Amino acid sequence: MKPIRLISGFLTVGVWTLLSRVLGFVRDILIAGFLGAGPVAEAFLIAFALPNMFRRFFAEGAFNMAFVPMFSKKLEKGEDAASFARDAFAGLATILIVLTVLAHIFMPYLVLMMASGFAADERLEVAVYLGRITFVYILFISLAALTSGVLNASGRFAAAAAAPVLLNIILIIAVWIGSAGCKCLPNQEQFWIGVHLAWGVAIAGVAQLALVWWSAHRAGFTLTPRLPRLTPEIKQLAIIAAPAMLAGGVVQINLLVGRQVASFYDGAIAWLSYADRLYQLPLGVVAIALGVVLLPDLSRRLAAGDEAGGRDAFNRASELALALTIPAAVALIAIPLPLVSVLFERGAFDSDDAAATALAVSVYGVGLPAFVLQKSLQPLFFAREDTKRPFYFAAVAMVVNAVVAIGLSFYIGFIAAAVATTLAGWVMVWLLWRGSRNMGDAARFDRRFKTRIWRIVLASALMGGVLLLAVLIVGPALGMPGVRYAALAFVVVLGIVSYFGFGQLLGAFRLAEFKAAMRRG
Repeated sequence: MKPIRLISGFLTVGVWTLLSRVLGFVRDILIAGFLGAGPVAEAFLIAFALPNMFRRFFAEGAFNMAFVPMFSKKLEKGEDAASFARDAFAGLATILIVLTVLAHIFMPYLVLMMASGFAADERLEVAVYLGRITFVYILFISLAALTSGVLNASGRFAAAAAAPVLLNIILIIAVWIGSAGCKCLPNQEQFWIGVHLAWGVAIAGVAQLALVWWSAHRAGFTLTPRLPRLTPEIKQLAIIAAPAMLAGGVVQINLLVGRQVASFYDGAIAWLSYADRLYQLPLGVVAIALGVVLLPDLSRRLAAGDEAGGRDAFNRASELALALTIPAAVALIAIPLPLVSVLFERGAFDSDDAAATALAVSVYGVGLPAFVLQKSLQPLFFAREDTKRPFYFAAVAMVVNAVVAIGLSFYIGFIAAAVATTLAGWVMVWLLWRGSRNMGDAARFDRRFKTRIWRIVLASALMGGVLLLAVLIVGPALGMPGVRYAALAFVVVLGIVSYFGFGQLLGAFRLAEFKAAMRRG
């Protein structure tokens, strides 16, 4: 894949992910308005987090990190990649079916594993009920993730990137139906909205799998169900995936620690979740696109012995990722309260909820560049089928996260979970960077990257000043129901225009590069 095609693929995934994240905001605005930070909201968020935790452990975080490089190399060498994909599909499906059955049996223990603060609390019963509905999502979405890996490795990014849009559309419809069609007592309305959301999650999994399966079928990769076979390739896949699964488990332990800390503070799980949605917008658009496009490209280049091309792809993708992420991080740090209050403060979500969520947003903003850099550095290891060292690095970051989250919670409360996540993210980046030093030129930042990164930082800092000034100017309008969306849009657009203007003047990037990549995309 030539650099311009790499960037166009990056933009294809990024645009679809942006649409998904925007719809995710609409979804979360509705959830916050109807459920606020109350017990049903927290129960649903935990129930929804359960399949997503195991999904990242089995599929996106581990299985695909091992599967995509192997599949890409088979494509590069003209081997029978389709048969390998079908065997992997069958093996993963078998594991997931067993896991789903066990999860339904042991759901109360899984909920307490996620949030022990729910014990002897009304939230436990609701979370268990909703969790048994949502957990089937893992079967469909994990198989969809593997199918998406097939599409991405063959250079087809659109369908896999578009699939998450279906989830948010279906959940928006579920909230609307639950709120409009509920004929129950007022004190039960929130519960039935939660039930509609849970069923929406399950239905969305089926829809997402159907979309990417059909796209793979049209691309010549028909992943038909069949009995699993322990072929030599599947054995090799398991050997490579095992350390990645352990690394994925470590990452999920980090999330578990944060949720456990938050579960002991009323409303904190919801505050952190809504804050997560805000920083996940730029993270999802940039980091997911980076991981989806860069890993198969690096794998193919290394298989072909193209070290110079690999280095250029790594640098240009990292450069573009940080050019889009650093200004987003500055914005989250500079104006978190206006963002949260305009987007979420309505209905059951009050000003106290907005203030607590904004605090978490600013802390996550500090860690945003680290979360993106991880997605840039990890493919350097996974493309070489090295999944062991990322596991060791993740284990160190896990210890840092646990010590900070639990230790600081006695002094600063729920926000300790966000501080720990951010600090552990930067520790992970440092370990990955240090570990990549012996990989040769393909893993080194080139002169252009080193020159531009500081100019990107300066342009972002100047943009932050513009944002603060803009908020001072339109401050009263941000609190007026009729015009606050327009006022926030003005602030955001002014920030974007100023950033790209400063960046062009300082030589942080060239706008023509973005235009060329978009035309090619």
